[in-house]
Amino acid sequence: MMHDREKSDPSIVARKPANNDGRPSAEPVERRGGAEGKARQPSTLRTPSRDGVTAGLERVRTAARLRKKEGFTALLHHVSIDLLRQAYSWLKRDAAAGVDGVTWDDYGTDLDRRLADLHARVHRGSYRAQPSQRRYIPKPDGRQRPLGIAALEDKIVQRAVVEVLNAIYEEDFLGFSYGFRPKRSQHDALDALAVGIDKCAVSWILDADIAGFFDTISHEWLLRLVEHRIGDRRVVRLIRKWLKAGVMEDGQVAATEAGTPQGAVVSPLLANIYLHYVFDLWAERWRRREASGDMIIVRYADDIVVGFQHQADAQRFWAALAQRLATFALTLHPDKTRLIEFGRLAAANRAGRTAGRAGLVAAAGCGGLPRLPRRADQQRRPVRVPGDRAVALVAGAPPPGSTGQDLMGRNQPAGRPLASDPPHPSSLAESALRRQTPEVGAGCGNAARPVLCGGRAVMRVPTAIPEFPVLHGSRHAERLRRPRTGIQHDQVIRDRAAA
Repeated sequence: MMHDREKSDPSIVARKPANNDGRPSAEPVERRGGAEGKARQPSTLRTPSRDGVTAGLERVRTAARLRKKEGFTALLHHVSIDLLRQAYSWLKRDAAAGVDGVTWDDYGTDLDRRLADLHARVHRGSYRAQPSQRRYIPKPDGRQRPLGIAALEDKIVQRAVVEVLNAIYEEDFLGFSYGFRPKRSQHDALDALAVGIDKCAVSWILDADIAGFFDTISHEWLLRLVEHRIGDRRVVRLIRKWLKAGVMEDGQVAATEAGTPQGAVVSPLLANIYLHYVFDLWAERWRRREASGDMIIVRYADDIVVGFQHQADAQRFWAALAQRLATFALTLHPDKTRLIEFGRLAAANRAGRTAGRAGLVAAAGCGGLPRLPRRADQQRRPVRVPGDRAVALVAGAPPPGSTGQDLMGRNQPAGRPLASDPPHPSSLAESALRRQTPEVGAGCGNAARPVLCGGRAVMRVPTAIPEFPVLHGSRHAERLRRPRTGIQHDQVIRDRAAA
C-alpha cells in the first residue's frame, strides 16, 4: 500500500520491462530506493562569530589545524568582494568617522561600485592606508587613554583580513587566552579562573599587567612573529601599511614607530598574535617543565592571572616573566603587578605578618637594632631588673665587693675585666638578657633601661640563644652539656652567684 497514512513510501517501482521476454525471461530493471530527505548540501562549518564561511576558508582552517608549522603563501585571494561586503555589514553603524569623514551610511549609498574599486586596489597593490584619527577617553585612574579611529575603507579591509587570519590563528591560540577572540569574553575568563582555583591547589596568585602594551608593541618583532604562519607577502605588506600609517592629531600627522592604535579593527588580533608567541607558548612550557606544583593561567589581552601552589614557583615565574617580556620590548606595570597569598589561611597569615611589621621599632641608643614584639607570655611576665652583679658582668668588670675570681674560681687582678671581648654573655647575664629582650632579639630591648647598657649598645646576642653555653677548656664542660631539670638549673645559678 503506497502513499497511505503512517506508511513509508516503498522503493520506486521500475516501469521499464525486460527487452528479452524469452524463456527464461531476462531480469527486469531493478527498483530504485526513494530519497530519505533533502540532498546533502556542501559542508561549510560556521565560524565562531556565527557567520557562514566559504569553502576556501574552511580548507584553510583544516590545514591550519592539521599542520601547525606550515606557512600559508596564498591568502589574499580569499579577500573577495563578497567578503568585503560581509565585512562592511559587520561594522558598527554608529561608529565615529575617521580622517576621511565618511560614515557607514555615506559609504553604503553606492556600495557595489565602492567595494569593486576597493577590491581592485587591494589586489593590485595600490591600496593606501590612511592615518588614524586620535581621540582620548578617560581612564579610571584619571589619565587619558589614546584611541585611533581608522577610516571606513581601512576598517572594511582590516575586518576582511581578520576573518581570513582567524581561520589560521584560532587553531593556534591556546585555551587560556580569552581577550578579543570570537565567542570568548571576560565572563568566560572569570569562569575559567574560578574553575581552576576550585579544581587545583592554588595558594598564590600573580596578578600581572603589561605597562602600555598597545603603545609599546615592537613593529619589527610583530612582523617577524606574523611571518611564522603567514607566508603571503601581500598580506604582510597590508599589516605593515596599517602599522606605519601614523596618527592625526590637531591636523598634524605623526609617524608611529611602535604600538598598534587602540580602536583599530586589526589591533586586537595583532596583540593576541604578539602575546601568543611572547607569553602563551612560553608560559605553557614553563608550567610543564619548571613548576613543582599546580599552576593555572588565564590571560585576557594584556591582563594576566597565574595561580601557583607554591610560593617559590610564583617568585621564580615572576622573575622569569620580567626577563621574557624585556626581550620583546615589554615591561610589567610596577603598580598593577602583585603577588597575592590566596587560600583558606591567607587572611590569617597576612594579618600575622602585618602585626609583626607594625611591631618593629628602632632601638634608639642600642645601636639602632630592631626589636620584635614580645610573646604573649612574655608580656604578662613582670619585668625584673637584674642586680649589680649582672650589670657588672654585662659591662665586663668585676662585681662590687668581689675577691677578683672569675666563674671558674681562678684569681684575677683587681679591676681586670672578666673577659676581653667575650663572644657571648655569661650565663647569669644571659638569663637577665633573656628576661629583658625578646625571643629573637639582638640587643637591648629598650633605651629607657640604662641598667643593662647605660644608653649604649651592648654585646651582640645570637638570634637563637643556647640554654647552657659550653665553657670550652673547663672541667665542667661535660657536666654543663647534660640536660638539667628546672630545680637543677636554679641550683647551678645560685652556685655561680655565690662563687
